Amino acid sequence: MKTTAATDRAQITPRLGRVAFRALFLLGILFACLPRLARADEAAEIIRRVEDNLNGKTAVLKISMIIKTSRATRTMKMDSYAVGNEKSFIRITYPGKDAGITFLKIDDAMWQYVPRIEKIIKIPASMMLQSWMGTDFTNDDLVRESSISRDYTAKIIMQSDTEYEIELLPRPEAAVVWGRLVMEVAKKELLPKIVRYFDEEGALVRILEYTEVKRLGDRLYPSRWVMLPQDKEKYGNQTIIEITEAAFDVAIDEEYFSKRALQRFSE
Repeated sequence: MKTTAATDRAQITPRLGRVAFRALFLLGILFACLPRLARADEAAEIIRRVEDNLNGKTAVLKISMIIKTSRATRTMKMDSYAVGNEKSFIRITYPGKDAGITFLKIDDAMWQYVPRIEKIIKIPASMMLQSWMGTDFTNDDLVRESSISRDYTAKIIMQSDTEYEIELLPRPEAAVVWGRLVMEVAKKELLPKIVRYFDEEGALVRILEYTEVKRLGDRLYPSRWVMLPQDKEKYGNQTIIEITEAAFDVAIDEEYFSKRALQRFSE
């Protein structure tokens, strides 16, 4: 049976309508997702810039560390040399009984030299989250093996005129212990203010506060970091890092980043 042009148009029009509707529906989904994608990209860029502002391409720091517990307060001093998250060298300069202890991190490997026993000790990956020298910081914190921008996905969960609040969730392939981080970031300086660390069950384990922003080297920098453990056994303890001198994006002798350096720069 022959059909007329009018009949053909009548059959085609509903099909075109359905196609157009599906296209509009898909476009609607895309546009609905765009703000979330844009916010995710913005959050990732904020975290990247926070890390750059804290670490620089290189960093040379003089650090005092005060460890406070219910029983005692003690102080350590050290020099730190770092190239991004890839290389780090630390030498303890005070107190006398610890002076000369050195630490070296290259990529995923870490070593310690103890002059009292004249021995280089390799620190296994399983100990990276153990306490560093009896403080509330870990081995990983001090040598910066983990990279937040590399190991976590970021999402802005709240913001005001002065700060962002960003949730960080570990990537599936990342070898990290924290189940979730929440970071408060100052908008103007793009520096962290507070980081809350949660375990895989969602319990708050520790809080790191960054305060006393002042000019160090060529940049504004939080010169005082306070780690506050939240578990019952350590609640009330705190470890304070005070950065007294800093230079960023300066040349660092490659000799610091070899196993020979552990003993050579111990004195």
